[in-house]
Amino acid sequence: MIDHGKKEVLGVYVNAVDYEAGVRAIIDAAEQQKPFAVSALAVHGVMTGALDPEHRYRLNAIDLVTPDGQPVRWALNRLHGAALPDRVYGPNLMLRTCAAAAARGLPIYLYGATAGLLDTLTTALTERFPGLIIAGARPSAFRTLSAEERAAVDREILESGARIVFVGLGCPRQETWVYEHKATLSMPLIAVGAAFDFIAGKQPQAPMWMQNSGLEWLFRLSTEPRRLWRRYVMLNPAFLFLLACQAVQMPLVRSGQARRPKGELRFG
Repeated sequence: MIDHGKKEVLGVYVNAVDYEAGVRAIIDAAEQQKPFAVSALAVHGVMTGALDPEHRYRLNAIDLVTPDGQPVRWALNRLHGAALPDRVYGPNLMLRTCAAAAARGLPIYLYGATAGLLDTLTTALTERFPGLIIAGARPSAFRTLSAEERAAVDREILESGARIVFVGLGCPRQETWVYEHKATLSMPLIAVGAAFDFIAGKQPQAPMWMQNSGLEWLFRLSTEPRRLWRRYVMLNPAFLFLLACQAVQMPLVRSGQARRPKGELRFG
């Protein structure tokens, strides 16, 4: 098990952990019924914090931020000597957590995406993990919620008996969600991005050689060019430039420049 604690990458604190340490921390929090926010960040996720001081504050308030992308793992190894042998990829983190939850009888809850996708995802998870208890599922409203609607979501999750919530709202909305709901839900809230689509079989995953080589972004760009081209064409070079500045002890983005958000965004 590897857990070297939080390390700063472009002003965002990322945990230098492996899968074993990540899953153990999640399951411990679930069994103790304590608030525990989690996100798996690739380059895009780190850059949302690097470019936005308020969102940087949210990310740095998340308890466990895993290196979802190979470039983020490489940054931890290069800047901090973490010696991580692998990334902690959101879809795999979700699957490993579901396996552990099934073994320990910890019910899970699925939040986000569409009703149709949640149905498919529920079937895929229960077939893969026969002992897994899915206490409930709620699709995204794809809009901002009122304060009353937000409170109703919390009540529904708490009354379901869930002990772990997986959130698939897309980055950075899902990280905002886990940050804002952490205070009212005493359980792990895990932002897992495209994991819902991948596990449900709705989107293809990059070949393993591309994943291991840090080229997953290229595969995803080829499958969704109109939606993703700005993300990768603009943010990838910016990530490398800012990383080079930090490597030579001239960081342009710092964790201390984060700014507390003025209010809730209440993404639903």
